[in-house]
Amino acid sequence: MTTENNENQTNNEIVEPVAEKKDKTPKKRWYVVHTYSGYENKVKTNLEKRIEYMNMGEKIFRVEVPQKPVTKIKDGKKTEREEKIYPGYVLVEMILDEDSWYVVRHTAGVTKFISAGAKENSKRLKPIPVKESEIKKILYKTQTTVAKVELDVKVGDKVKIVSGPFSDFDGIITEVYPDKSKLRATVSIFGRETPVELEYKQIQKV
Repeated sequence: MTTENNENQTNNEIVEPVAEKKDKTPKKRWYVVHTYSGYENKVKTNLEKRIEYMNMGEKIFRVEVPQKPVTKIKDGKKTEREEKIYPGYVLVEMILDEDSWYVVRHTAGVTKFISAGAKENSKRLKPIPVKESEIKKILYKTQTTVAKVELDVKVGDKVKIVSGPFSDFDGIITEVYPDKSKLRATVSIFGRETPVELEYKQIQKV
């Protein structure tokens, strides 16, 4: 009888589920490093060389300098160049540990990580990773930004309109909006001075 009771108790025992272990595998994240002014592209080149030389390809994956295309028009000539969206900053996708931190931090041109903490040193430094939502916006912006146009014009300049409803009219610039690549000019239509808003691509400097 006692044996049967023991067997029944054993069969009725509740087996506690084994707690799932949390995945402590380090994840790659995006971090921001500050550079000397004008050294962004040099830092990118130098860091990519260090990654290869020091076999850090499994911890440091991508180095990006967010840029946008700019078309400058001067004296009727077009020149193309890239303009940095965040001057003085470089984005690095990496698994952060002492080794990867050392490789990035001691790259020529890098001044510091964007970090939390009073003092920066290998033991107390706490670089702040960029949120996934933010990095997606930044990278998307670099891929979809329409080329910005810079035109060598100022208020008072005379321009000829080459496209749009006022094509072949001349105008005098009254306002310039470089951030929008637009301007406002007065155009003489039927003997009356009429203000019109134009895009840079619609005019030629006379």
